[in-house]
Amino acid sequence: MKTAIKLVLLYFLMQILAALVVGPFSMLYVYIADGALNSDKAEEIGLAPTMLLGFVFMGIYLWRKNYLTDDKRLYSPLTASYLVWSLLAGLSTIFLISALVSQLSFLPDWLNQTFSVLQSGWLGIVCISVLGPILEELLFRGAITKALLRKYSPVKAILISGLIFGLFHVNPAQVVSAALIGFFLAWLYYKTRSLVPCILIHILNNSLSVYLNLKYPEVEELSDLMGNTSFLIFLLVSVLLLFLSLKKLNEYKLSDININTTTEV
Repeated sequence: MKTAIKLVLLYFLMQILAALVVGPFSMLYVYIADGALNSDKAEEIGLAPTMLLGFVFMGIYLWRKNYLTDDKRLYSPLTASYLVWSLLAGLSTIFLISALVSQLSFLPDWLNQTFSVLQSGWLGIVCISVLGPILEELLFRGAITKALLRKYSPVKAILISGLIFGLFHVNPAQVVSAALIGFFLAWLYYKTRSLVPCILIHILNNSLSVYLNLKYPEVEELSDLMGNTSFLIFLLVSVLLLFLSLKKLNEYKLSDININTTTEV
């Protein structure tokens, strides 16, 4: 648990450090472009570069401290069949969580403006859709969940990992969905010891969210976008698909999942 808390705090520290590095350059850019200092505009311009630099700092730390190099299975490719079932389970999980969270629209969205700024430029979109998921999987599944599994039972480790992942997002509008997807991704990592399916599903989740936000900015609930009948059909199909996918995934043994299997930690 101490390792998990330490790494989460270090992540936020890295973001603060990145902001301190990027901030002066953003202010200088705005001053040169506009001939005047504008801290709000500088903050918006520096948001995506700050996020990217924070990712780089944290990734370097995890690598240098051997969190990402002590188990080669972290990057092990999986069999095609297992990967397909993993993605189907992930897709159905994403839809079911989205359906649930759409009923929690009363929760405040503290970061709505921040995400709007990030999604207004290509670097911000890449950070949210691709780079963020990769870094978060390296951190939460590759380092934190792995450490928890060494200390606690699988069930306890998965629950703690998911809860930490939810609280890590801070924003009330995201905490529930992040915790739920965190449970699933922690379980998937436990089953495979590989980050490959976790990263792909996380990228899929964030990319779909960005696409829908940009394509349908006025839509708050999935049922409004799809219509009640289609929504209920998709809901039923997702439940059945998730049940079938999890059943299939549980039939595999660890030795049948990883193409390159090494000694288990």
